[in-house]
Amino acid sequence: MAIQSYESYDMLLKQFLLPHPFVPYISMLVGMFASKLVYDLNHLLSAAYFKSYSNLSKMQRIEWNNRAISTVHALFITAMSLYLVFWSDLYSDQQLNAFVTLQSSPLSTFALGVSVGYFLTDLGMIFWFYPALGGLEYVVHHLLSVASVAYAMLTGEGQLYTYMVLISETTTPGINLRWYLDTTGMKGSRTYLINGVVIFIAWLVARILLFMYLFYHLYLHYQQVKQMHIIGKFLAFGVPPILAVMNVMWFGKIFKGLKKTLAKSQ
Repeated sequence: MAIQSYESYDMLLKQFLLPHPFVPYISMLVGMFASKLVYDLNHLLSAAYFKSYSNLSKMQRIEWNNRAISTVHALFITAMSLYLVFWSDLYSDQQLNAFVTLQSSPLSTFALGVSVGYFLTDLGMIFWFYPALGGLEYVVHHLLSVASVAYAMLTGEGQLYTYMVLISETTTPGINLRWYLDTTGMKGSRTYLINGVVIFIAWLVARILLFMYLFYHLYLHYQQVKQMHIIGKFLAFGVPPILAVMNVMWFGKIFKGLKKTLAKSQ
């Protein structure tokens, strides 16, 4: 194998470090700018086309627009993650010229940078309006996300596992839609019921089963992962289990909520 021609892992890492040093920083700015743009556009459109928007409190309008940002980011990063993980050859085991933990591209790095820009923007809003936009669990989630995504973006290490975790963002649009329905007085509607079922299924697949696959993939590639930088190893072996525990706890709440909703609909 070509990989055997390298004398050390450090040489291999240097060989595959990002060839475009400005991509991470430009993409983060794009993420922040896009977040601001979505916030402002959503404010204008909602005020013009949703009568209930003007009846909301100031904090509810802020959260309404904030959730629009997270929805757009979730759609973007889910599409990129699914493509890069399952449809592209970027992280394929058939790539014999590098460890799977080192494979990256300008596109994969740019997408991660956009995500970092979003998480930083959202984290700033959470701190500014704390705890109205989310409590301690949201702060922990975002700090772990920023650390993991930024590291993968800046070094090119472990991007595959970062994207596997980011696929879990596929549940965000459903969660946000549920908040919108609740806020606009549609909690008793059929749409609200269907939304709960969709969230339950999406959460099970994207945040429970997919994490099991992630842990299995880490096990299969343990010899490669253990040669990552110490920070990379900590993020690969430490962050997913923490997020997995949080996902299971939230899944329990979602299951209980769905049971109550189904019971009321009968």
